[in-house]
Amino acid sequence: MRIAVVEGDGIGHEVIPVAKRALEVLRPDFEFYSVDVGFGKWQRCGEAITSQDMEDLSSADAILFGAITTPPDPGYRSVIVQIRKTLDLYANLRPVFGKGFDIIIVRENTEGLYSGVEKIEEDSACTVRCITRRGSERIARCACRLVKKRRELTIGHKANVLKADAFFRDICIAEARKAGVPFRECYIDALCLDVLQHPERYDVILTENMFGDIISDVAAFLVGGLGVLPSGNIGDQHALFEPVHGSAPDIAGKNVANPIAALRSAGMLLSYSARDPVSAQRIEEAIGRVLAQGIRTRDLGGNATTTEFGDHVIRELESMNRA
Repeated sequence: MRIAVVEGDGIGHEVIPVAKRALEVLRPDFEFYSVDVGFGKWQRCGEAITSQDMEDLSSADAILFGAITTPPDPGYRSVIVQIRKTLDLYANLRPVFGKGFDIIIVRENTEGLYSGVEKIEEDSACTVRCITRRGSERIARCACRLVKKRRELTIGHKANVLKADAFFRDICIAEARKAGVPFRECYIDALCLDVLQHPERYDVILTENMFGDIISDVAAFLVGGLGVLPSGNIGDQHALFEPVHGSAPDIAGKNVANPIAALRSAGMLLSYSARDPVSAQRIEEAIGRVLAQGIRTRDLGGNATTTEFGDHVIRELESMNRA
């Protein structure tokens, strides 16, 4: 497999190399190549991502992606949103698991308020929230396929206020009935609260774009923060795996960022793109062993650096390979 590696900006330069090392240990047959996109490139070249960069990404079998800072230009679109749209990475899968619960949030990834249809004028700004039948049907089918291997679907929406959400909800319900999977629906604001109070009640949660972004960040509270949450951006032809967290410029370069989210994103790459769940499980086991030894980065109450935590995980993986 050919893996495009995008460190991006900020702490991406610190956590993505850890994840790449893990992949190199587990799968020495992988071929890696770097693609430089993001705010740093924009500062140097005037463009955050070029057409050649997009070609380089589209030619990969999978992409390991760090954090991106959007250039401070009102007319500039988010790099990751551009990539998701161009490669049609319509399903954003965000697992959140801990003691007594195992949730996967399925977020529509190319429509809604992140579609890029915006207008800024002197005294007003408008962002169009576009939700289509095609986009809703395919993300609902993706969620239903996951439920077939799990328990139940929860459709999160705000159909009591937003007509676009009533449209989305009705399509998702129709797809769930067609697939024969158990489902329920819930207003997204109530759902955010109940996930925090009773996470064990939830299994697969399906939402449109922005609501999925929000509820996955909310759910991070259950497991220690954004530093441990991975995500997969999946399409029919391409796949990109990235930590849920951002570039965190306030701690960039200090060697204190938590690499667990990046490591787990590498694990998702192994599971979904390489069809190698055994290696993916080894990453999770290695993380668990290191945490069990009391080694934690400061966001989890410890004092280990990014490098130290990463080195311990790599040693555990190497030990598993020798066993």
